[in-house]
Amino acid sequence: MATLTEEMKEFIANNLAWITTISKEGELDLGPKMSMFVLDDDHLAYHERTAGQHYRNLVDGSPLVVAFANLQEKKGYRFRGNVTLHKDDDIYEAQVKVAEENGTKVPAVIPVLEITEIQDLSAGAKAGTTISKD
Repeated sequence: MATLTEEMKEFIANNLAWITTISKEGELDLGPKMSMFVLDDDHLAYHERTAGQHYRNLVDGSPLVVAFANLQEKKGYRFRGNVTLHKDDDIYEAQVKVAEENGTKVPAVIPVLEITEIQDLSAGAKAGTTISKD
């Protein structure tokens, strides 16, 4: 697994996540995920509340790519890895409590990305280069 640095964790906490998945027909789906969070040093997760197209794509085996960018800082990161959908387990139950405490919709599922690759999305010569790869 690729490991998040403290700097990356702070960046994630303060910027909007965008995810992409792919349908069985090969159609890309891109959208923001305001509930994205660091689960631990090697995993990102989010509350899948709508159980819409991203969810259907993940159920069908789509890869998940997560990107964060900050226009003012001209900095960003892209994360790739393996996805596990959590429902009716300890991870799910803990996040249901978080949703209830925050007054948000209870998630249908918690997708968890085991990070295997981190790429630099900062402006300049290093854009798109791999920072860490499993």
